Amino acid sequence: MATWGLIAETTVGGGDRKHVEAYVLAHVEGEREAALAELGRRARDYVPEHPWNPKRRRLFRHGDGFLLVLDGAWQSYSTRFTIAELLEDSAVAPAPPEPPAPEDSVQPPPAGEWDADGVPVKPAWLGRTDLP
Repeated sequence: MATWGLIAETTVGGGDRKHVEAYVLAHVEGEREAALAELGRRARDYVPEHPWNPKRRRLFRHGDGFLLVLDGAWQSYSTRFTIAELLEDSAVAPAPPEPPAPEDSVQPPPAGEWDADGVPVKPAWLGRTDLP
């Protein structure tokens, strides 16, 4: 099952300090369509920090997301809403390793190299004294 991030990239600050910052609004487990529907609901309800007193509000649907454009008295501000599938997250513990296979499925070592207790047996040629 996929985990979808609901992302908002919004204009913050004003004047010379105006810039865009990205935020993860939430995560949605399940189908892409469900994540997109939740993103649409959040985009309609979103009230950004700027402008304080918007003169006009327009919400557009575009591809996998939405674009909110607010016209203020002096400047326009925008927020882009997108969904993206979460592939990895360093804040989440990795999945536990696969458990080892049951012992009865382990293949025995080749005959002659190990004794019945699993201890390696010295090859016969190792004890020969007639080798150069």
